Amino acid sequence: MAKNQLLESYVKKILCARVYEVAQETPLDEARNISRRLKNRVLLKREDLQPVFSFKLRGAYNKIAQLSREDQQRGVICASAGNHAQGVALATRELGIRGVIVMPQTTPDIKVTAVKNLGGHVVLEGDSYDEAYLHALKLAEEKGYTYVHAYDDPDVIAGQGTVAMEILRQHPGPIDAIFVPVGGGGLAAGIAAYVKYLRPEIKVIAVEPEDAACLAAALKAKKRVVLSQVGLFADGVAVAQIGAETFKVLKDHIDEVITATSDEMCAAIKDIFDDTRTIAEPAGALALAGLKNYVAREKCEGRVLIAIDSGANMNFDRLRHISERTEIGEKREGVFAVTLPEKAGAFKSFCQILGKRNITEFNYRYADAKDAHVFVGLQLRNGEAERADIKALLEKKGYAALDLSDDEMAKLHIRHLVGGHAGLADERLFRFEFPERPGALMNFLTRIEARWNISLFHYRNHGAAYGRVLVGLQLGGRTHKELLESLKEVGYPFQEESDNPAYKLFLG
Repeated sequence: MAKNQLLESYVKKILCARVYEVAQETPLDEARNISRRLKNRVLLKREDLQPVFSFKLRGAYNKIAQLSREDQQRGVICASAGNHAQGVALATRELGIRGVIVMPQTTPDIKVTAVKNLGGHVVLEGDSYDEAYLHALKLAEEKGYTYVHAYDDPDVIAGQGTVAMEILRQHPGPIDAIFVPVGGGGLAAGIAAYVKYLRPEIKVIAVEPEDAACLAAALKAKKRVVLSQVGLFADGVAVAQIGAETFKVLKDHIDEVITATSDEMCAAIKDIFDDTRTIAEPAGALALAGLKNYVAREKCEGRVLIAIDSGANMNFDRLRHISERTEIGEKREGVFAVTLPEKAGAFKSFCQILGKRNITEFNYRYADAKDAHVFVGLQLRNGEAERADIKALLEKKGYAALDLSDDEMAKLHIRHLVGGHAGLADERLFRFEFPERPGALMNFLTRIEARWNISLFHYRNHGAAYGRVLVGLQLGGRTHKELLESLKEVGYPFQEESDNPAYKLFLG
């Protein structure tokens, strides 16, 4: 199909989409504080105000409403641990048909309860989305259900495209760019199809997490690729491969892809809160994080920029972690490892060198009589560039300094573990992602502890489907290769951190 024909077909489907029987036309609100700071007019499309707190309702309802009455009566099924699940549950309740939602066993209770409260019949299966997805397909074949895909379906894409229809109606004046969060690409494909057909001068910019950029990888390869590993912080967009149907649209009609880090998403969550007094989920704030990166790169002023606030299904437990990372994401805090002489007055001398810079965190434990390794957070006045200036200043004054602001392990674990060196020559360090379900820890211990001594263990709950765990294991006369083979047998994603400089300074 020719490019314009493809767009035209989607515009027709968007204009005929049945979404407003359940979905609302959400406001396009000006974000006054962030607009003032960025010197551009920033508007937020408030999809967090939908009945299920996410845009997903639009596509789910449009798909199900387009089914024949016979197909509707047989029921529908989907696999989802998040917003799509709630969209399908509400849609089937409103249409009076059976809706089965297969969710991984790792799904937080708050999400399972939300789907049940909306009338969805929940089936818990597997530890991951992929396992839940395969089970849903099996049930669809056995029971005759229609499978409702979260993004890779023309009717779902058309339902999401009504977001763009509202934006152009709500703001008929000049728009420089619309920033859209991307996971599988349903929302981005719907918006790109509508905007590029009617207002091709408007840039449509996709925003992906830095550690889950499947669209960027596909555009670079000129074909869909599967990411070997996907970051889970923004679980609403944690997708390993862009959709086949969505890529047909996106490969020719997205202007560019911008990525954002987890810390930058945390900062954008705070920005949205400051302007709206609402709390976006990480995927919901992703578009704004990308918008901010775009402005910083382009150094533009006076433009009209729109970010899709795509959802607000946030677990309350995650707020602690998000708050902790906001200042780093906003480039207002730097985190450093600094070696001080182990003598009286060393801390005072260090503070004098820093001048009027505010110390936000200072972690220290006596290690030996010569040197003290401290984990210190410093407030920044001039953004990221100031980190290099601080490091240079400290080194000029004779201090060994290491910038840990981009070191995930240091920010997630080390800052809570500063307490002296174990001095274990055969210790190896690993970061794990444990599924948040009963028995996950016992499964790990059963498989590991009988063969390998655990010398360090640090876990923090972040209200997500996966827990972040730091584990130290001793070789005990065995080889590193044997240890790696044992860890692979556990089946949990892991990454070795034995050579991490923060580990060597504070714990090794």
